[in-house]
Amino acid sequence: MTEKASYTIDVQVETRFVPDQSKPGDNRYVFAYTITLRNDGDVPARLMSRHWVITDANGKVEEVRGDGVVGEQPWMRPGDDYEYTSGAVLETAVGTMQGSYDMLADDGTRFEATIPPFTLSIPRTLH
Repeated sequence: MTEKASYTIDVQVETRFVPDQSKPGDNRYVFAYTITLRNDGDVPARLMSRHWVITDANGKVEEVRGDGVVGEQPWMRPGDDYEYTSGAVLETAVGTMQGSYDMLADDGTRFEATIPPFTLSIPRTLH
């Protein structure tokens, strides 16, 4: 009896506000986010495409779809990590992002790696 293969990609996110590219007076807030993907499954897999849902504090929703991430379609063996940094521009000081990666395992199985919701926000200032 063969074990059913496990397809698991762990997604961790770190965010930061980029003040030198932002212009709050023009409703332009730039954020960088660093994503670390880890293949916690037992089959090598390639990240084929991404789907993001970006929502600002005004409720404006933007969907972004595209091949790979930062121009790459990383292939990860079980236990491998892949890290990249990208960015988002919002019209408000706070927003959220969430989405998914479309993955293709070496055995031909397609599966989705969920990107849990995370918050983009400017640092709180204390007076």
